Amino acid sequence: MSALTIKDVPTRLHRELKSRAKVHGRSLNREIIATLEAGTSATQLSVSQLLQRAQAIRAEIGGHLTPAMLLDFKSRGRR
Repeated sequence: MSALTIKDVPTRLHRELKSRAKVHGRSLNREIIATLEAGTSATQLSVSQLLQRAQAIRAEIGGHLTPAMLLDFKSRGRR
C-alpha cells in the first residue's frame, strides 16, 4: 500500500472528518480513505437511469412517499 501525506488541512475539515469517523466507528485514517473511495468511485447516472430507479422505488413502495414515510426511512439508521 502507498502512503499519502496531506498538509494544511483546514481545522473545520479536520473536525468534520474526526466527527464522521466517530459516527462510523472508524479511525480518522480509515474515514479519510472511505471518503476518498466514495468520491472517486461514484458513477454518473443518466437522466433515464435516474428515472428508472425512481420508478422502481415507487413500484416497490406502492406509490408516492409521504412525509411520514420519509421520516421513518431517515430515522431507521439512527436507532
